[in-house]
Amino acid sequence: MQATAYTYDSETHSGSVLLDDGTPVEFDAAAFDAGGLRLLRPGQRVRIETEGAGAGLRITLVTLQTF
Repeated sequence: MQATAYTYDSETHSGSVLLDDGTPVEFDAAAFDAGGLRLLRPGQRVRIETEGAGAGLRITLVTLQTF
């Protein structure tokens, strides 16, 4: 799934993304670290992997979107 980076805290390695429908979804340090990134800037396109659905949607991986 693709999303756009919305917020990112470099100290905690957590933040949020916006799904293509505008829904914000938070991610934790484990999801960020799993993607091997060093930093993330708001507006960057990212690829995410998720578990669950609806209110239980959880991001398990955040990495850069490549074409």
